[in-house]
Amino acid sequence: MEVVRAEPGADLWWELMAYARSCPWVAGEHLADLMRDGAFTEWESVFAALDGGKIVGFCTLMETDYYPENRYSPWISTVFVDESFRGRGICGKLVEAACGYAGEAGFHRAFIPSDIIGLYERYGFQQIDKLENYGGELDNIFARDI
Repeated sequence: MEVVRAEPGADLWWELMAYARSCPWVAGEHLADLMRDGAFTEWESVFAALDGGKIVGFCTLMETDYYPENRYSPWISTVFVDESFRGRGICGKLVEAACGYAGEAGFHRAFIPSDIIGLYERYGFQQIDKLENYGGELDNIFARDI
């Protein structure tokens, strides 16, 4: 299993866009639209988890996320692992790849939004806040120094 950064226009970019669009999570379709529209800045990125060359998960590193008040950046977001591959540490590998890339881009802290408690703490994140998202729900905000 490996995690790679998808480069706009590369074969993996298009494969990941199709995978995200067919993903059972609504955020996958949103990611596919962002990829199609070229909505990523110079340092923003999409990462794919590959098992034998097959995409089994993804995440993004983005400047903003699904919040009217974006007081944190960068966001590790849209973290998804195919159900049949969960429990194998893939989520952690995606998060670590995004953190490593954020560090290379000059960031010293990364943030993850989630309604899940107990997952991202395994990777050194701590809950620091709650933010209301565009849907009117409160999400936990986790942070970790990188």
